[in-house]
Amino acid sequence: MTTTTSHIAQLIHHSQWILRRFISIHTSTEQTKKQIASDLLVTAEDCLFGRHGLRVDRFRAVALLRQACDFESADAQAVLGFCYEFGLGLAKNDKQAELAYLRKLNDGHAEMNAYRILALSRMLMLRRHGRPHVEMNLVEAQYYEEQLRGYHVNWIAQGAQQYGCPACQYCLGVLYHDGIGMDRDLDQALEWYRRSADQGHCRGQGILGYCYSEGIGVAKNEREALKWYQRAAEQGEAAALYNVGYCYECAIGTEKDMTKAMEYYHQAAAEGNAMAQNALGYCYEDGLGVTPSYREAVSWYRRSAHQGYPWAQCNLGYCYENGLGVRSSTTQAFHWYMKAASQGHARAQHHVGVCYQHGYGVKKNGKTALQWYKKSADQGHLAAFHSLGHCYQYGIGVSAKPHEAVYWYRQGARQHHPPAQLALGHCYRNGIGVPKNRKQAVAWFKRSAKQGNAMAQNSLGFCYEEGLGVARCERTAVRWYMKAATQNNAWAQCNLGNCYASGTGFPKNASMAVYWYQKAAQQHHARAQERLGMHLQLGEGIPQDLELAYFMFRQAAQQGQVTAQYHLAMCYEKGLGVQANIEEALAWFEKAALAGCREAFERKRQLLLRHCLEASSLVEDTFSDDVLCWLQRSKDHPVHTSYKHCAPAA
Repeated sequence: MTTTTSHIAQLIHHSQWILRRFISIHTSTEQTKKQIASDLLVTAEDCLFGRHGLRVDRFRAVALLRQACDFESADAQAVLGFCYEFGLGLAKNDKQAELAYLRKLNDGHAEMNAYRILALSRMLMLRRHGRPHVEMNLVEAQYYEEQLRGYHVNWIAQGAQQYGCPACQYCLGVLYHDGIGMDRDLDQALEWYRRSADQGHCRGQGILGYCYSEGIGVAKNEREALKWYQRAAEQGEAAALYNVGYCYECAIGTEKDMTKAMEYYHQAAAEGNAMAQNALGYCYEDGLGVTPSYREAVSWYRRSAHQGYPWAQCNLGYCYENGLGVRSSTTQAFHWYMKAASQGHARAQHHVGVCYQHGYGVKKNGKTALQWYKKSADQGHLAAFHSLGHCYQYGIGVSAKPHEAVYWYRQGARQHHPPAQLALGHCYRNGIGVPKNRKQAVAWFKRSAKQGNAMAQNSLGFCYEEGLGVARCERTAVRWYMKAATQNNAWAQCNLGNCYASGTGFPKNASMAVYWYQKAAQQHHARAQERLGMHLQLGEGIPQDLELAYFMFRQAAQQGQVTAQYHLAMCYEKGLGVQANIEEALAWFEKAALAGCREAFERKRQLLLRHCLEASSLVEDTFSDDVLCWLQRSKDHPVHTSYKHCAPAA
């Protein structure tokens, strides 16, 4: 009898046996049903691994497993889930695998038998690493890991060690890799990955490529990594398709080729790979190998985020926060940041802290902000170091502790975080939490400025202009101001305007002064608005426009800019660009005077005296000064204020 005929005979015999068992279900006791399910499960495993004289027959194994499930065998559900996950005897389906594993875990029995441990181990990996159309959830993964603590995954170990199942060999490698149910052993992990890969198993090949890429248990070899990724990708393995794309994007084992990278990302994303979907998102956001499109970016981020990928959730939150490809919504931004932060994503945890600090999409709460900053900082996120320093400096969610602020700023500054370096420089310049030391301030400003931080560049320019902690050098000052101004820093733009107006580091040039004042004023910079107002009022570097000058003064005055409040009061007193209004003039002189402006105090006194005299008809009106004469005096004797300001810490 041929092998095929023998196999058919076995199937017929087995089908008859199943039929007899099925008929007996109606008259069997509960104990008999359990025995039938147990017999079916044992025979299914014999077919799955080729045990007890049976050859490997995965199709038959799946048929038996389904029969066992019909007899309410939760244990069979765990094995059936494994078959779905790895395509053993049926089409690969990660979602069906997840459901089968969960049916085992939700069977109402807490007994830790081999099948429950199998289901726990695979759900742990599904939640930790995700699979196409299966949601990643690192919090849930941690729960499964805690359930497994102290238990060995014997079912997988036997499948790998005794029966040479390549899927089990891959899984055993992962258990050694992550230290699940055994001590972490990267050499053993590599050994089992290689055995699986050598049998042509796509996931074994893909993870072996990862080991070569990262130097896990083997010398790092990017070309070898790409080779194994490509072998797995040829079999349609989604994670490998993504990894090949990543190699082309980052020139790992090959030349950089964004066109090929996008091709592989699209293939992996179409298979439901969350990492590839996120990669497509940032490619469309930044225009990498494709025409930039925020709408496309959001579409891909959303698909990935709904699969629980925390990087995509954080990226989607950022898009909502900044209105990139979607209508701006702080509520949605907070929602997605919190999703990612709850899974331990450090950058998202920092964003959640920012939301709580400022009340973006959630009720403002300084203490909660501080807690999230600490969680992020515990993972080494540099921005969180800076934010913690800010909280301790200004007493946000905690009592102000300048020394503690310096500690956190220094943590970030030592790791080359530009905002932290800038903040530490300000602490040294102003003696906050450390003895005042302008040379140290300049040193930290310079480190931050050289990394392109615009606020540090402006602060460094101010130090050179005023000779604070460094030899005074106007040319160096304007060079740093220019670097910051071209990055659209409003303080630096205003300072450049001042330099052109006063001839500091440049020949005097009123037109260029106006140009930079306008740049800063468009960003609602109060001092620049006030200075632009003066140029408009006097017609220096720009045609005279009293109405626009009045508007600029008012914009700046409403932001509390004292010099602008004085000039606005003068506009109301003299009717410059606005109808004269003594009451308004007095009100603005009062605000400026209370803020310490001596000229405003004296002008208010004179104005009140004039009104008293006019009201009592004691003198004739001798205060109708010629407006143009007054403008000339203003030009010759400006209000005494400093126009150069170092920007505060970010």
